[in-house]
Amino acid sequence: MNIDFVAKPATDAAVLVVLIAEGAKLGARGDALDKMLSGALQRSLALPRFKGKKGEITELLVPSGTKARRVIILGLGAAKDIAALSLREAGGALAAHLVKEFETTATVLIDPVKGCKLDEAQLAGELALGAQLRNYRFDRFLTEQKPDKAKPLAALSVVTSHLAAAEKVMARLGAVANGVALARDLTNEPPNELYPESFVARAKSLAKLGVKVEALDEKQMAKIGLNALLSVGQGSAKPPRLLVLQYKGAGTKKGDAPLAFVGKGVCFDSGGLCIKRSGAMYDMKGDMAGGAAVVGLIRALAERKAKVNVVGVVGLVENMPSGTAFKPGDIVKTLSGRTIEMIDTDAEGRLVLIDALYYTASRFKPKSIVDLATLTYSIQAALGTVFAGIFANDDDLAEQLTNAGQAVGERLWRMPLDKVYDEHLESRVADIKHHADDSESGDAPHAAALLKQFVQDRPWAHLDIAGREFAGKDRSTCPAGGTGYAVQLLEQFVAKTEGLV
Repeated sequence: MNIDFVAKPATDAAVLVVLIAEGAKLGARGDALDKMLSGALQRSLALPRFKGKKGEITELLVPSGTKARRVIILGLGAAKDIAALSLREAGGALAAHLVKEFETTATVLIDPVKGCKLDEAQLAGELALGAQLRNYRFDRFLTEQKPDKAKPLAALSVVTSHLAAAEKVMARLGAVANGVALARDLTNEPPNELYPESFVARAKSLAKLGVKVEALDEKQMAKIGLNALLSVGQGSAKPPRLLVLQYKGAGTKKGDAPLAFVGKGVCFDSGGLCIKRSGAMYDMKGDMAGGAAVVGLIRALAERKAKVNVVGVVGLVENMPSGTAFKPGDIVKTLSGRTIEMIDTDAEGRLVLIDALYYTASRFKPKSIVDLATLTYSIQAALGTVFAGIFANDDDLAEQLTNAGQAVGERLWRMPLDKVYDEHLESRVADIKHHADDSESGDAPHAAALLKQFVQDRPWAHLDIAGREFAGKDRSTCPAGGTGYAVQLLEQFVAKTEGLV
């Protein structure tokens, strides 16, 4: 969707949108339009059912006094509660309404809102971002366009007096939208199209944004000892890869420790020899959503020319059953040199992550490490789809990530790390085992306890995002399908370190 910031609406604009806070009066642009419509807007605001709540919509069809065929009033909620997230949700509601009405363009009149902490440019940008996020489509495999199916929005014109400021806001937020879209695309791709090698090929497109892209193949990984990761992929005809993305923004100094983000990239998880039941396997194309979020984040940061030093590492495998698949009871030496006993081949993600985490910690010596993984069913049982789980060995890092998630609507709930979980991972035949005996009732903290041992005591947080990778139905800023979960959260976290928010 093309977004333009303009000083005044086109005379032939087909759809005009006016914003109103709950209980507030129309702003200058809204008031001027109301005069053109002989008070029709004010009469609409007086409708008993319309309160101006966030995302609430009422409209005038074929109003006299303007060439527009439709004038929409969009509620923003109470002025004191208007924030980036609420504006994104309101923008999403607007986009959904326009698409439902088969409108492909609209012009939004921005007026400052008395009592709101955000200025006119921020109002414009955040609303536009919400519309972009909701307007996303994954339709490249559709060969026929049904005539009764609405098309996504093609363009949105946003009228503001602060064009330069709005463009500056959108330079960041538009990059966020593109990062989310990339993560959603990767998550939505069918497994016959997306596998380790093709995932790497998609990531190589980031090179044009100034990202250094490396991909270690199976021979290179075997040479340096990423045996835990390799063991997961050895049952598949599609060979594994370790994807490494480096971005150094302007102003960063040589030798500055980077912020590191590590993603689980299991492109398809059959469960291996501990094979999943059929009903649990369909969505396993999304078991690489953590890796997709890392790639989407790096794209967003590079596109907006963030002044940070970041590295992204994604362990890419398929977990398949075959005569070469790894087996319960196998023991391998990890990259750290420690041996690990395999217990359940359907708990493969943590094996991918321990090598990827140790590789990241030892090679880059980062300021902090955040890993993301659709890791355990137990986190879904505990938190549902309201929160993702966060485990951390550093309170400040946990707080920063939690606050970032709260700001963008990707909420995190702190979960425990405790030495008792470590004790449950003790093995009689190896240095450690990768799955606890009782982990069906506490798999998430046991998995986190395992990962913690491979970060070399760096400040670290683990986001268990299982259940957040897909939306089963349309949401305020996300249509059904891949969500791109955590791209906004992590970009907000990085932006805070830059002093942008």
